[in-house]
Amino acid sequence: MRLSPDTLPSMRPGVQRPGYDRAALTTGIVHLGIGAFHRAHQAVYTDAALARSFGPWGIAGVSLRSPDTRDALEPQGGLYTVAVRDAEGERLRVIGSVTQLLVAPEDPAAVLDLLTRPSVRIVTLTVTEKGYCHDPATGALNEAHPDIVHDLANPDRPRSAPGFLVEALIRRRAAGVEPFTVLSCDNLPSNGDTAAGLLRRYAELRDPALGTWFAGNVACPNSMVDRIVPATTDADRDRVSDGLGLRDAWPVVTEPFSQWVIEDRFPTGRPAWELEGAELVPDVHPYETMKLRLLNGSHSTLAYLGYLAGYETVSDTMADPAFARLIRGLMDEESGPTLHMPPGADLGHYKDALIERFRNPALRHRTWQIAMDGTQKLPQRLLGTIRDRLAAGAPIDRLALGVAAWMRYVSGTDEAGRPIDVRDPMAAKLAELAAEAGPDADRLASALFGLSAVFGDDLPRDPRFTGPVTDALRRLYAEGARAVVQSVAG
Repeated sequence: MRLSPDTLPSMRPGVQRPGYDRAALTTGIVHLGIGAFHRAHQAVYTDAALARSFGPWGIAGVSLRSPDTRDALEPQGGLYTVAVRDAEGERLRVIGSVTQLLVAPEDPAAVLDLLTRPSVRIVTLTVTEKGYCHDPATGALNEAHPDIVHDLANPDRPRSAPGFLVEALIRRRAAGVEPFTVLSCDNLPSNGDTAAGLLRRYAELRDPALGTWFAGNVACPNSMVDRIVPATTDADRDRVSDGLGLRDAWPVVTEPFSQWVIEDRFPTGRPAWELEGAELVPDVHPYETMKLRLLNGSHSTLAYLGYLAGYETVSDTMADPAFARLIRGLMDEESGPTLHMPPGADLGHYKDALIERFRNPALRHRTWQIAMDGTQKLPQRLLGTIRDRLAAGAPIDRLALGVAAWMRYVSGTDEAGRPIDVRDPMAAKLAELAAEAGPDADRLASALFGLSAVFGDDLPRDPRFTGPVTDALRRLYAEGARAVVQSVAG
């Protein structure tokens, strides 16, 4: 039988299930980007908050692109399973906080109607870096982005997250309904501030007076999210369904660790997320920078180098002692010294926990999956750290190797001569540059440094950056990723 509200009572014992009356839920949160990460993270915190302090916080999930999540979960009444895995086994929990699912391209008017409901107090986002339609190097709105151009011309049929949010806020304002809070949960520096700037600029393009209104009326708290959530496989579906005694079309698999740090600025209220361990703080920035530089920067470095070395997953890569030494050295000697944490923060414990998480053999987190969208990720994960190191006159050997590994990866051919399926918003441009440069490190590096949307205008002019990166790329071509990692790791 399929997992659903009707079949829930027949589920096998030992599986945690929603501890509240789902039929009594009111939609108080709309989530844009209802993918695996949201379902393993924010929806879980909300599910726990509803069980302990019931309130009007049902989640309506909106897919901005694909109908796959809706098609899988709608027959299940929005129910799905979170499978928490580590070396000791697996624990299953059915989540009930998602009560409605929409697909924006199918019916943008329905999404706008949902966003204008007075009951909706919060809009959360996990649309990935590319979903913000911005220039990753500067954080500014890309006003030439095709979706932004379309939305400005067709405000009642938007495609982008900024287009939906601003149009809904305009309608709420006209109807005398309070603005919702916009809570970004994506891996962007100052994600709330970034979202506020992008939305304010988009609003100004609609009407200059709207920008001023937006700045004074719409709260966009910063947040930091952390949980590793690999893509769900058919084997995961079979294993989870066996554990439930019911068929779940799209469970999510994750690790025991979960963290959510949020600035507590919610003018119209919020769920009691702290009951599940969320940290409500006055300033998220130190935690956000810690995560971006230690976890995400290390993850991307592992992904590119591990893929080139022939490792399929992060845990496979970390089983190689040289890669483990490289990543610990990256954290201890290059990324960690750029951080400025509040009193009481234990960076040593955090780094130890990251190493153990990366080694978790129960998570099949593919290096290819993490390697996606590198042009959007590099500025936040590695290049900001590099700028701080250069400003301090400090070396960047491991960071430069991470950037060089990305360059080698986007060349489109692996070390055995096989094609690489490069998934990136700039994939066509990357392929064009790689074809023109050929397998020549100096030509390829020079061509890629010209991507100002990635590297800005400063780094390509700084030989303290271009020199180490080009040298590392030469070595990757000449020696191969594993040999270079062994050498750099010591």
